[in-house]
Amino acid sequence: MQTKIRKRIRDLLDIPGNFKPGIRNSITDVAGVTVGQVTVKADGICTGVTIISPASGDVFTHLIPAAMAVGNGFGKLVGALQVEELGEIESLIGLTNTLSVAAVLQGLVDYHAPQMPPGRESINIVVGETNDSRLNDIRGCHITPAHVAQAIGALSQEVEEGSVGAGAGTVCFGYKGGIGTASRVVTGEISGENRDYTVGALVQSNYGGNLTVYGKPIASPAPSASQDGSCMIVVLTDAPLSPMQLKRVAKRGLVGMTNTGSYMSHGSGDFVIAASNCEGNRRDDSKRGRNYYFLSDAQLNPFFEATVEAVQEALYNSLAMAEGAGRGGEFYPGVDFSAL
Repeated sequence: MQTKIRKRIRDLLDIPGNFKPGIRNSITDVAGVTVGQVTVKADGICTGVTIISPASGDVFTHLIPAAMAVGNGFGKLVGALQVEELGEIESLIGLTNTLSVAAVLQGLVDYHAPQMPPGRESINIVVGETNDSRLNDIRGCHITPAHVAQAIGALSQEVEEGSVGAGAGTVCFGYKGGIGTASRVVTGEISGENRDYTVGALVQSNYGGNLTVYGKPIASPAPSASQDGSCMIVVLTDAPLSPMQLKRVAKRGLVGMTNTGSYMSHGSGDFVIAASNCEGNRRDDSKRGRNYYFLSDAQLNPFFEATVEAVQEALYNSLAMAEGAGRGGEFYPGVDFSAL
């Protein structure tokens, strides 16, 4: 039987909103951002790793402003406390399954450590996760540091979506979940700046609730199994935003998630990482002091709205591009958006 060709949500429906997507409608529309993924599928194994490089060059020596927001904290987000404390990210960002966090952490240490300057003996690695045990032998811990190296070697502006990478074994609303991405352009005319800025989102969807697609409900194929889960959301922008402003942007990522029908259930780990790779605001430890330029708070509303739009569409893309999969007698189909 021939597999049905999956299409992004924008190819299936008219997408409402006030902002246009970037060229790829992807997080990689933000200059300097790349994504690499490895998918591991075998008998009983359905998992993977997704690596996001949030800026060009070395993030460790030229850190970027960042912040995080937590919807429901039933999850494991390595590095979160230091990002919260210092307002910076200094590593590539890893996504995987819950019990493979340690392997991805080690893989990112293996990548960064040889490049660290003399005298710098530690690094704050950021790794997020969701639990893919419904489709994957999660306790087998099948992700290794070698998979991380492979994903880093595959870093690209092209982002595959659906049942790939860290989204290979995820389930969302009782349907097959996965990796999704989208972007929005905030023009200078709107922001009051002399240039356009981009907001990009990448998601790992593995959560539940009552699926709603731009106001239209879609019933779950397995209501009893559609409530719990988790979601990792990464929002990146080239706009000059401070850590405090990025914290507020991150909170709007959760709005994009709830717009899809999630109420962030008890068993859900819902986290948003937001960062700005605006070159002028990257901290260089070799310089003892410097000037920064951040937008005023009065300019933030377009970025809040663009974040909501991008995250919501990225989540729908994660569903639209995911092929159905099953394990142990349970099957989670891909969403059929044609009924809408």
